[in-house]
Amino acid sequence: MRTLQDKRLFLLDMDGTLYLDDRLFDGVKEFLARIRERGGRYLFLTNNSSRGVEGYMEKLGGMGIRTERRDYLTSVDAAIDCLRRRYPGKRCYVQGTRSFYDQLAAAGIPVTCDREDGVDILLSGFDRELTFQKLEDACILLERGAVWLATNPDWVCPTWYGSVPDCGSVCEMLTRATGRRPEFLGKPRPAMVQLALAETGFPPEQAVLIGDRLYTDIACAVNAGIDSIFVLSGEGKREDIERDSIHPTWVYDDIGAVLRAWEETP
Repeated sequence: MRTLQDKRLFLLDMDGTLYLDDRLFDGVKEFLARIRERGGRYLFLTNNSSRGVEGYMEKLGGMGIRTERRDYLTSVDAAIDCLRRRYPGKRCYVQGTRSFYDQLAAAGIPVTCDREDGVDILLSGFDRELTFQKLEDACILLERGAVWLATNPDWVCPTWYGSVPDCGSVCEMLTRATGRRPEFLGKPRPAMVQLALAETGFPPEQAVLIGDRLYTDIACAVNAGIDSIFVLSGEGKREDIERDSIHPTWVYDDIGAVLRAWEETP
C-alpha cells in the first residue's frame, strides 16, 4: 500500500500550491524544512514561462525561502530539451515575455521576434506582455505552416483578484482563428517529471507531484507514472475529480494539511 512515508522526492507546483501572488500559504516553510530533515529532495515545477528562475528565486526569497537554481524545473526547461532533441538549429518565433526569449537565447536556441526572419517554429508561452501584433504574427506564421509548440495548456493564472488568461487560453484563441492546435510541452506532458527523476536519481515510487490543477499537475503525474497530491488551495475543486476523470492519489486542502498528514504517517 502506498503511503506518504515512502516519498522522498517532492515535485511542487508553485502558483496556487505554495502561494497566491505574494502570499505564502501557511505551512510551506515548515514542509520544505521537514523534507530536507528527512533526507528528501524537493523541486519546484512550474508551467509559467513568463519569468526566469532568477525571478522565482527572488520571489521566494522575499517570502523567506532561500533557493538555488538546481531547485527548479520549468516549462522553459522542457521546451529547451524538446528543441535541442527534435528541432536542432530551427529558428523560433517567441510569443512570450522578454524573459522567456532571453532564457531560450541563453540556452543557444535560435530565436527571433521578426516573423520574416526565417521562422521554423512558433513557440507560445504565458505572455504578460502580449500585444495584438504578436497575435497577428502568430496567425500569419501558422497559416504559413510553421510548427507550433506551446509551453503549457493552463487556461488561467491565479492572482489575488481572481484569474488572468494563461497560455492555454491564448492558444485556444489562435486555434479558433487558424484551425491549428499546438503541441504542449510542459505539464501535463511527463517531460518535466522525467527530467526531475533523471536529475535526482530517485525511483518513480519515491516521487510525488503536488499541485492545484487536475488537468496539468495531476495529469502530469498520471502520465509519468508517479503518485500525486491534489491541493484545494488554488484553481481546482474537489468536484472537478469526477467531472474530469483525473484521479489523484491523495487530496488535501493545502500544503499545511499535507504536512500534518505526512507527520502523522507511521
